[in-house]
Amino acid sequence: QVQLVESGGGLVQPGGSLRLSCAADGTIFSIYVMGWYRQAPGEQRELVATITSGGNLAYADSVKGRFTISRDNAKNTVYLQMNSLKPEDTAAYFCNARHLLTHRDYWGKGTVVTVSS
Repeated sequence: QVQLVESGGGLVQPGGSLRLSCAADGTIFSIYVMGWYRQAPGEQRELVATITSGGNLAYADSVKGRFTISRDNAKNTVYLQMNSLKPEDTAAYFCNARHLLTHRDYWGKGTVVTVSS
């Protein structure tokens, strides 16, 4: 069983920055592809970014050049650095761990990011 705990959400003004963290427990961290997803009110959950244990990255077009995903395998933690935030980035952000072989997904409970002046 994988437990994921997100932190770092909050209220920020447009153009500001936030850094989200996700700590994983109860697993061999390196065998999971880690990712961040988000879900705005009334919308479907969407992919934001993913990172493999080897450092391969993928981003949604809407966040390319503004968000950076990274992971520290020694600390079992994945990060999402969000810069130049826009009101449309407002959402609940969820950490995801996908097993490399079984593709089973695990989810955190989410952290809310609100971008507003």
